[in-house]
Order: sequence, then C-alpha cells, then structure tokens
Amino acid sequence: MLLSLVYINCDYLQAQTTIPRFEEGERVVFVGNSITHGGHYHSFIWLYYMTRFPDKPITIMNAGIGGESAWDMKDRLDYDVFNRKPTYVTLTFGMNDTGYDIYMKDDAKELSEQRIAKSLESYREIEERLLAKNKIKKVLIGGSPYDETSRFNNFILHNKNNAILKIIDAQRTSAKKNGWGFVDFNQPMREISRKEQEADSTFTFCRIDRIHPDNDGQMVMAYLFLKAQGLAGDEVSSVSIDAYHSSVITHKNCKISKLKKNGADLTFDYLAYALPYPLDSISRSGWGNKRSQRDAMQLVPFMEEFNQERFQVTNLEKGMYRLTIDNQFIDNLSSEKLANGVNLADYPNTPQYQQAAKIMYLNEERFEVEKRFREYLWTEYSFLKKEGLLFADDQKAIDKLKEYLPKDGFLRMSYDWYIKAMNPEIREVWSNYIKSLVETIYKINKPVTHKVRLARVE
Repeated sequence: MLLSLVYINCDYLQAQTTIPRFEEGERVVFVGNSITHGGHYHSFIWLYYMTRFPDKPITIMNAGIGGESAWDMKDRLDYDVFNRKPTYVTLTFGMNDTGYDIYMKDDAKELSEQRIAKSLESYREIEERLLAKNKIKKVLIGGSPYDETSRFNNFILHNKNNAILKIIDAQRTSAKKNGWGFVDFNQPMREISRKEQEADSTFTFCRIDRIHPDNDGQMVMAYLFLKAQGLAGDEVSSVSIDAYHSSVITHKNCKISKLKKNGADLTFDYLAYALPYPLDSISRSGWGNKRSQRDAMQLVPFMEEFNQERFQVTNLEKGMYRLTIDNQFIDNLSSEKLANGVNLADYPNTPQYQQAAKIMYLNEERFEVEKRFREYLWTEYSFLKKEGLLFADDQKAIDKLKEYLPKDGFLRMSYDWYIKAMNPEIREVWSNYIKSLVETIYKINKPVTHKVRLARVE
C-alpha cells in the first residue's frame, strides 16, 4: 500500500506549481485558521530548515487564529502580518468560510454558495493588499480537507469539502494570475485517506472532528510544502567508500578525512554539512491528538525523499561489522548490507541524530511559547474586537470576557493566557525567550566532525 501512495503523491505533486524555497534571512508568516494556529506544520517545516541549512537562519511566524475565515483575516493583515516585516507570506483559508451547520439544512447548496461568494469577495480585498506588497513572496495554500469519507463516526457534513474545493480552485486561479506560488494540501491528503480507508474504513487524519489534522497529518502537510519547494531528493549527506582500496568513491554534502584501513577494520573522520531530520514519537497536545509526527512515515515517503544520510562501504571482507560513531555503538551490519548502503538517519542513536533531537525539543518549546501569543490574539479578535475593546487590555475587557466565560469552553481554555498576555511586560519576556531559543538553536545546530569505525565482528 505504501508504494502506491508514494506514486500517487509524487505524480500529483509534480504537476503543482513550484513555490520558492526559503532563502537565508527569510521572514516567513503563515496566515490561516485554527489548523495553522494550533498546528505544527509550519514548525515542522522550520525544523527541516534548522537541520538541513544550519548556516542559513530564517524566521517562521505563526499567524493563524482559530475560527477565522477570509473576512476575518483581512482585518488583521496590518497588525498580525505586515507589521512583522515578512519577506514571504503564505495564506490558507476555506474551512470556516464554508460553514458547518448549513449542510444539515434543506437549502444547504444555496447557503454554501453564499458563503463561498462572501469568502472570495473578502479574499479579493486581501489579494489587493498583497499585490501592493510587491517585495513580498506570496504562496497560497489549498487547505487540508474536511474528511467526509472516514467511518470513525456517523456525523458527516456532506458536500462541505466540495465547497472547500471551490475556494481552492479560486486560490489556484489567483496564484496563477498573479505569478504567486500555490500548493494544495487537500487532494493529496484525500488520496492518502482513500487508500488507507480501503484497509481501515475508520482511518482519518482528523479523528476528533474531521477538521483538525493530528500530528501525522500536520507532518504530511509539511512534507507536501517542502516537496512543492523542490527539496525532495536533497540528501543530508552521502558517502561511498571502497574498503579494499581505502578510497572515497563519492561524497556529497560532507567531508571525509583520515581514512585508514587496519586489517579488516576501517576508520575515518566524517563531517556532514547538515543534520538528519529528527522525528518526534510523542503525540503532542491539541484537538485530542493520538498520533505523532513519526507516524506520518507510514503514509508518505519522507525518509526516502528528504532524510537520507547515505553510508555505503564496498569491497569489505565478507562478514559482520560493528559500526561505532565517536565510540558509541550504532549497529552490527553485514558486509552485504553495507555494500548496498544504509541510511544513518534511520538510527536515532547516532551522535548527529541526538544533536538534531536537541534542536527538535528546543523548537517544540519555541512553538509552545509562540502559541501563547496566538491564544491572546484569538481572544482579542474573537471576542474583544466586536465589543470595541480590541487591545484595550483593561478591566473593562476582563469584565466583558467574564460574561462570555460560562458559555464558551474555548475561551475558558484560553482565558488564563489572555490574563497574562494582556500585560506588555509578560509579552516582552515571552518574546525574548523565543528569541533566546532561536539563537540557541542556530548556535548548536552546526554539524561537527565524528570518528567513524567499522570493526570486523569475529
């Protein structure tokens, strides 16, 4: 099944518009709804750049707010997007725009068309604002699907995703007209779901509500974005050594030195210019998540296309070999397997993977702190804006929120973050903490030279 998915996704993505890669110093803002607000896909993308391009720092900023549609996003472009001085903006909308309860009504089709028209009318205002920012690179993202096909429960809003697809068609047309980038998450994710559901009818990326992708779905979204940037096939590093002649046959994105042969044993120094991509096996919080980033490896060929640290040794004496890196045991490997080549990125116990894992955890901490700002802004724009109290951050704002608290569970979850974040001193502390985390990441993400040893196992 996995192979069929690989070919489906590859064929489809090759037909998509290529979107620009992030250049050194890029400031990227991801604008969207709750799938961006609380989702990891942009954080997973940044983690790729942190580990693959350690000497080319960039900044990625979350500008998602839960529950928003295009008509909400247009009202915060200045404060939440342009004021952050982006060089690159991505925009996705459509899930909330197309509505929910209307699909249970007799006139669902008419109501759906009305909401689509309203969304696209608001988008035209956004489009004009973006066109005026001619120095900013723009990418439109066709949003992840509303899952109508999974049978994990019986509550389905039929034809909702068809409405989303109409918005995506308009986004695609707009991107082509304006010379912007476009990447579609919807169709590839539906294709994966369809294939998985042939074996398990309850499979879904969005188990809690058919809307919000779990961590594996967020990683698939990151995969699709990176693939659209043309990064598939870029290896972490690759080295091929002829043991018999004690020579390096090929090497890519790395440096091999001090290659020595002592009997059947082989030693050398290895400096890669990138780190392997670390994969989180923990199901991170949000929307009742059950799966992890690593679980996405069963659904898309990320390891094959984006995370290859190839290590090949030919012409070894036949037998088993003990691989150590910096005197740390990695694995016992046969001469046949080494001749075919192994992917060191598959081994979480290598020193370079452990280095990358530290970056992953620091990036996760950054993500969690940044999300506090999103909770604060969600409260501002979802409740206080309509009361004429946007950024009032005073007792009157608190009193107004208290009126909503008994009847809004989402506000009850975010209220404490608002009470803290309404104080500019606290926001400054959080901002400085994020800055410190990013500085630390780009300080410790530099690859180092490792001593590799292959010793014949008697």
